[in-house]
Amino acid sequence: MVDKRLRRRTPVRLKQIRGVAEEIGDWLGEEVDLSGFLEQAHYQETDLILVDRIPLAMRIEVCGKMGWYPTLKGIAAWNVERSWVAVDEGAIPFLRNGADCMGAGIHIADPSLGEGDFVWIRDQETGEPIATGTAIVDGEEMMSMTKGKAISTVHWVGDDLWNLEV
Repeated sequence: MVDKRLRRRTPVRLKQIRGVAEEIGDWLGEEVDLSGFLEQAHYQETDLILVDRIPLAMRIEVCGKMGWYPTLKGIAAWNVERSWVAVDEGAIPFLRNGADCMGAGIHIADPSLGEGDFVWIRDQETGEPIATGTAIVDGEEMMSMTKGKAISTVHWVGDDLWNLEV
């Protein structure tokens, strides 16, 4: 049974996690605002950064190495506008249940995406984040796919991390 509570939750100062802020900022292409009450915690095998009790960043494995990336709440808070794909309404119910993203549901993809990159999935109508994951194929190929998996899902709306109440 997996323990569904935060562990090793400790308050931190910005200077203690400056490297995390720089790593996320490098991925975003702009400086990250980590103002507020900062905490570092561990949840279900994942390290988190919480800002004002909201998990905004997670440490996951992408391309064989561990790195810091925004959670869905972090994507919304920081208005991320890169490394995304837009899916139609037919794919959304499956993604909200944790399914991997199939290529046929992707309508628009960032052409700069490479295989193995961290990517977030958004609703093509509203632009709201639905899930995050790692790209199985590059962005150009995603838009032309008619079958098969395009993104391996890591975190989605409705999963334990999304529903985490601190």
